[in-house]
Amino acid sequence: MFRRTKQDQPAAQTVVAKEGGKGRPTPTRKEAEAARKARAKGPQDKKGGARLTRQQRAEQSTKMRDAMKTGDDRYLPARDKGPVKRFTRDFVDSRLCMAEFLLPMLLVILLTQPFSPGISNGLWSATVILVAADTVWLTFRLRREVQKRFPSQGPKGATGYAILRSLQLRFLRMPKPQVRLGQKLPERY
Repeated sequence: MFRRTKQDQPAAQTVVAKEGGKGRPTPTRKEAEAARKARAKGPQDKKGGARLTRQQRAEQSTKMRDAMKTGDDRYLPARDKGPVKRFTRDFVDSRLCMAEFLLPMLLVILLTQPFSPGISNGLWSATVILVAADTVWLTFRLRREVQKRFPSQGPKGATGYAILRSLQLRFLRMPKPQVRLGQKLPERY
């Protein structure tokens, strides 16, 4: 009496994916539980699963290693991603930092210590003062440039990243430097 008849039902039920939706229907509870159990059970062939995992890990590390050489932002680790970090790398790599010479100078100081302690103490003091002054100047200029170029993001995390990068010898830096010494940086990143 109060039921619908077959003529009253719509002819075809069409699923319209809403904009920004996931593009597929939600799985039923039974399907979701079956998928969860299959994931928990793992692969039937443990050696095959381990081989597949090892192969995927090797491919991922190859992509990351190549990205470290080329500067490709998609495969870089999280600490090196983003336009601010790219600008920071280029900013540090385009200038000659005194901190780059810290390790070689420490070796010279260690070698001269037994023969002339006065000279090595003077070199040590001069090295520390020059590195500290250059680091302060680097952070001051970097913060100003990051604020100017990226006003919405700010310099958070960029200064520490720049200091650590400036302490490394230029040929050992990872990701590899993409700019030459003294090169003028582009306005847009």
